[in-house]
Amino acid sequence: MLKRAFQNYINNFKGFSREIWILTLITFINRAGTMVLPFLSKYLKEDLGFTYDQVGWIMVSFGCGSMTGSWLGGKLSDKIGFYKIMIFSLLTSGLMFFGLQHITTFEGLVVAIFLIMSVADMFRPAMFVSLAAYAKPENRTRALTLVRLAINLGFAAGPAIGGLIIMNIGYKGLFWVDGVTCVLAILIFWKLVKEKEKSSYQDKVNPGEVLTSSVFKDLPFWIFLTTCLITGILFFQLFTTLPLYHKEQFNLTEFRTGLLLTFNGVLIFFMEMPIVSYIEKKQFNKAKIVSIGTFIMGSCMFLLLFDKWEGILWLMMFIMTFGEMLVFPFANSFAMSRAPKGHEGRYMAIFSMSYSLAHIFSAKTGMENIQTTGLQIFGYELSGYQFNWAFMGTLGLIGGLLSFWVYIIVKKEQKNSLKLKN
Repeated sequence: MLKRAFQNYINNFKGFSREIWILTLITFINRAGTMVLPFLSKYLKEDLGFTYDQVGWIMVSFGCGSMTGSWLGGKLSDKIGFYKIMIFSLLTSGLMFFGLQHITTFEGLVVAIFLIMSVADMFRPAMFVSLAAYAKPENRTRALTLVRLAINLGFAAGPAIGGLIIMNIGYKGLFWVDGVTCVLAILIFWKLVKEKEKSSYQDKVNPGEVLTSSVFKDLPFWIFLTTCLITGILFFQLFTTLPLYHKEQFNLTEFRTGLLLTFNGVLIFFMEMPIVSYIEKKQFNKAKIVSIGTFIMGSCMFLLLFDKWEGILWLMMFIMTFGEMLVFPFANSFAMSRAPKGHEGRYMAIFSMSYSLAHIFSAKTGMENIQTTGLQIFGYELSGYQFNWAFMGTLGLIGGLLSFWVYIIVKKEQKNSLKLKN
């Protein structure tokens, strides 16, 4: 029984090309070394002594840089190719991380974080386009999931190790590790993967047909992006307000905060691919799955209103992770499915930007919320972190409704399409 279950799990990872596995490897190396992000708000607040408002603005610059990078990465991938953009992005951002540790003023960090993220997040849409080039069309959703597994496995290892580095070396060590892993990952990619201009999938596209649809006229896609924005706002609380909450409410060390994030990554590593494969086989509607996942992500934020028991942090993380496993793989897949053939890069650039925008709203809104005092809601007084969790939970419920609306619209589109064919 156990052997059969293990074999079924292994079967989910078959059928990928060599290039996809190398992309997965460099993604893991890069994400395992991404130790600055989970502790950035703590570094700014506790090590540099910035106010909540200043931390919020630096996180806003992080998100603005991420949006700029995502847009540039998508546009430039179409013009000069994803391969060059991936190499430039990781190599340059790695070198920039070395210098970031020496910038400690508020104004300097606002500018530096913006520039680094503008370069670093050019990688994301370029990487999505590379999956279109190196993965077979029938494997594309699983390839996206495989890369996401590498991201989460990297996050599973990174925060716990990062917590130990902070306790023994200090925050400066994180910048060195981040820079080295960026450079190492892209050197492996450059050495082992040859540039490929187009995918066979794109080669089959008639250029005259590509321009028959515009991303800016795709109403269901834009409604769906609002759901993505909301799920991103909820998810980024794990890296902005939650690490501060761990310390202020439960007096957790950086290492224990890292363990909570590691728990998230380990669950995803073992559970996400089987869940995705099962849902794919059953051919459930992707927008409906995202809707369910968004409801779950929103609902678990309400658990944090119970602030007397440390175990609630683990329960919340477990439920959040389950919602995340339903949302993110199928949000990626839905965005790809809406794109006309050959325009995947453009759609994925805008899709990536929704999460960059989420980082802006997540950080600033969260920091403003936790400074709220004496607010009465339905006879209950909600202040600080309590207000933030109630706000985020409500936002998640709204996101779930929006995604369900997209599900209804898409079903009508499919029915109309069938009528036209008949």
